[in-house]
Amino acid sequence: MSAKNITYYSQQAESLSAQYDNVSFTDVHSDWLRHLPDKGWALDVGAGSGRDAAYLANKGLSVVAVEPAEGMRSLARAKYSHPNIHWIDDTLPELQKVFALQIKFDLILLSAVWMHIAPSNRERAFRKLSSLLKPNGKLVISLRHGECHDERVMYEVSISEQAQLASKFGLSYELATAQVATDKLGRDGVSWQTVVLTLPDDGTGAFPLIRNIVVNDNKSSTYKLALLRSLLRIAEGHPGAVMSQSDDCIELPLGLVSLYWMKLYKPLVDTFAMQQNSNANKGLGFIKETGWQQLRSIANNDLYLGANYSNSAGNIASNLHQTLKDISSTIKEMPVKHITLPGTKEAVFSVETKTTRKPNAILLDSDYLASFGSFYLPKTIWDAMAQFSVWIEPALLNEWVLQMEKYRANENMAFTRQDYFEALRWDNPQRNTNKVRQRINALLTQQPVNCVWSGKNLNRAGHYAVDHAIPFARWPNNDLWNLLPSNSQINLKKSDKLPSALKLNDCRAEIIHWWQSAWQGDGAEFFTQATFALPMLSKQNRSFEDVFEAFSLQRDRLRDLQQLAEWY
Repeated sequence: MSAKNITYYSQQAESLSAQYDNVSFTDVHSDWLRHLPDKGWALDVGAGSGRDAAYLANKGLSVVAVEPAEGMRSLARAKYSHPNIHWIDDTLPELQKVFALQIKFDLILLSAVWMHIAPSNRERAFRKLSSLLKPNGKLVISLRHGECHDERVMYEVSISEQAQLASKFGLSYELATAQVATDKLGRDGVSWQTVVLTLPDDGTGAFPLIRNIVVNDNKSSTYKLALLRSLLRIAEGHPGAVMSQSDDCIELPLGLVSLYWMKLYKPLVDTFAMQQNSNANKGLGFIKETGWQQLRSIANNDLYLGANYSNSAGNIASNLHQTLKDISSTIKEMPVKHITLPGTKEAVFSVETKTTRKPNAILLDSDYLASFGSFYLPKTIWDAMAQFSVWIEPALLNEWVLQMEKYRANENMAFTRQDYFEALRWDNPQRNTNKVRQRINALLTQQPVNCVWSGKNLNRAGHYAVDHAIPFARWPNNDLWNLLPSNSQINLKKSDKLPSALKLNDCRAEIIHWWQSAWQGDGAEFFTQATFALPMLSKQNRSFEDVFEAFSLQRDRLRDLQQLAEWY
């Protein structure tokens, strides 16, 4: 939308909002209501007064409401304060902030928006919108016909244009309006038509390619599986890790991929001494005396985002840096080079490395991890991993175990299947609550600490629980923002359920108060972890309020992806 139109809507916000709210959602959208999903995600582009977003949220949908006009957005947000609505300042055709959320939508609504999109931008806008749909997701566009008699810029629209765009981008097309509808606001010379476009659910996409790599590709080592699992962990747990993205490609910090690779191999190599390739005499390319071998005493759980390391004791920073550099080189020269599209020599992934110097101290944040270079992967694979990790992960683990069972050194050690799966376990949630427990105990000697879910004091040290707000069993995350003090009995009742949107919103003040009390002085680790794990946060963010907004959005995202049971 043009800057001129955005300014107009902001300046006329009060009168326009009152005008739009004077007509109900069902009156305006009666022609396509049969397509309204019962649950899931909705994207309301050009949300205006908030009337439509509120209706969808009250129907049980999680709604991302996009409105670039600040005046309209402020009024709508104040009038329709609903925990299921997430307001964003963004605009077509780019929708950069929406794409950064890493969410696919069951419904995308453009009500009275398309006539504001310049013809030269429409194909790109349509491509962007279609790529945000889930399989069987609906894109609903209302088309305004008639002249404009105020300052706004509008362009001609047609159903034939929509049909052509649908055909070009693989969407089915339906004209929902049996005949041209008169304007519900009574404006002379204005009429409307609505089209419904659907992304077919044909079961194709990235899954066949991922399955081919996991199951069918030749493997002389576990490198390919390690790379896929590293990417899967990032896609599932770190939507904020994306450095840039296009319609086709995702850019990640190479250092982050290498860090996750290291965390995966640490127990396999250092704890269990399990062979990881078909030639035990050859060894692993990234295990070198001047890097990895100097860090054997460090467990994989000691490697986490936001952590600080220095050379004051044992040159840890230099050795860790060298290890990540060695892993980056191995990733580039081995799995990236040998993972290709079926029947071709065309690589699926690509890597660009950078020259780095050994530091005296390290903070595992976005800038440092990006200093090793960039890792590029197709957006289709990233989307599939982000949405369906709960199904991809077991296939990866099973194939990794099958590969290790074939290696002679492992046969000689008589490892059981349980041993292999134990070595591949991603994390230990109990161990990683220790820091939070220590912080709670320290605070209890100085001030009251409340259960975030009830608001009542936790009176005695040790007589409480450290709760994973988003359950670890459903989403393995031990970040500081996700670990909250709770009454033990309440924690048992919550169990592995996800707090409902209403519950989370009711506890907002207690959660933010806990974060401020506990981590105001440890902000680097807290905010680094939040930036990687949660959508919509910039790496410069230092606002606990913004972290809560992103936390709320991630809650909705996970509920939709994994269909988790909710706790009220």
